[in-house]
Amino acid sequence: MAKMGRYCKAYLVGDLRAFGGWQENSQNVRPELKEENGREVSVERTLTDDDLLYLQENYAVTDGIFIDEHVVFDQVTPEWMDYCKQSLRFELPDYLPPAEEQEAVATVGSSNGQH
Repeated sequence: MAKMGRYCKAYLVGDLRAFGGWQENSQNVRPELKEENGREVSVERTLTDDDLLYLQENYAVTDGIFIDEHVVFDQVTPEWMDYCKQSLRFELPDYLPPAEEQEAVATVGSSNGQH
């Protein structure tokens, strides 16, 4: 089952490609659904600079909102993180608890029979 992260933000592919170390994993791009002869079929999709991808809280880039599906870029380096923060102005919102705290709350909730 796909995992939803705590936060992601959409960016134009052209803005992501401007990073010097960008290496796109094009085989992970979501296929496009088209109708052929009355049937829905999946066809390979090529990203353009005007398409949107999602920068996840872990600095991976996905083609969709789920943190663990259709990962197009996952070469997370200090240079990439700096590019995201400085050029893309990416930052996690203040209202999000730290990941460790959120995991602890989820663990406590599930051990109490809560979901």
